[in-house]
Amino acid sequence: MANNIVIGAAQLGPIARDESRASAVARMIALMTEAKGHGVELIVFPELALTTFFPRWFMEDQAQIDSYFETEIPGPETRPLFEAAIDLGIGFYLGYAELVEEDRRMRHFNTSILVDKGGKVVGKYRKVHLPGHRENETWRPFQHLEKRYFETGNLGFQTFNAFGGVMGMCICNDRRWPETFRVMGLQGVELVMLGYNTPVHYPPAPEHDHLQDFHNHLVMQAGAYQNGTWVVGVAKAGNEEGCDLIGGSCIIAPTGEIVAECKTLGDELIVHECDLERCREIQANIFDFAQHREPENYQLITDTKGVRKTV
Repeated sequence: MANNIVIGAAQLGPIARDESRASAVARMIALMTEAKGHGVELIVFPELALTTFFPRWFMEDQAQIDSYFETEIPGPETRPLFEAAIDLGIGFYLGYAELVEEDRRMRHFNTSILVDKGGKVVGKYRKVHLPGHRENETWRPFQHLEKRYFETGNLGFQTFNAFGGVMGMCICNDRRWPETFRVMGLQGVELVMLGYNTPVHYPPAPEHDHLQDFHNHLVMQAGAYQNGTWVVGVAKAGNEEGCDLIGGSCIIAPTGEIVAECKTLGDELIVHECDLERCREIQANIFDFAQHREPENYQLITDTKGVRKTV
């Protein structure tokens, strides 16, 4: 029996440095309201969807840094998003910067949550693969200081039973690492949601700039196909504070095919009805893990962080 869920990918255009959370939330509610008209049951928003992408600036004032983080979700400025979701009967994925007290200290994570149609948080993920650098590198036209402002996520790659299927989450750079999808694939994931903020220009290797859109889709399509899962990738796009961000938000089938894709660099909604049973086309055949995986030959993957030359 088919197990269909109508998914909306809600791309956002630029968020200015001085744009309020209330403004960003209003834009998301507008996309959510549009999604309701298309029968959407679950809508996916980008990484760090409530503010501009602040890791592009070097800051030393911790209070200034913390101003970009959420200490509670929902809070006063984000509660309207939850209320709208309840009124519309739509669940959502939301990326944000999380400030939380754990282990008797304040901790900073790049986080996403999965919220059901009743406004209840049913899943949380904290970004594992933090890109960029820690110190102010003045030669760069803009910084990428995720390693300075965030800690490595400590929740792993969990899956969640929600919306009639097995749901997974990751964030931005996680999509480039095949282990991200494989760990969830080994848990039978059927739909992976991920938001991203990806600059067109990559200062350490500018010769790759023309490949940014290609690489974005390449890794998500590979992750979908190699694990037999739907993948929904959603961008914050356009020229944000002088930094060009790629778009290309898309919904990808378990076969690796892009079935819906945004065409602009602004606020834009795309919709697709995803049949979760299609995951079996891949999971029960060429990527039947129980039949074909040989994990005893993969030990180097989990035992080694860097390259270990054997010859």
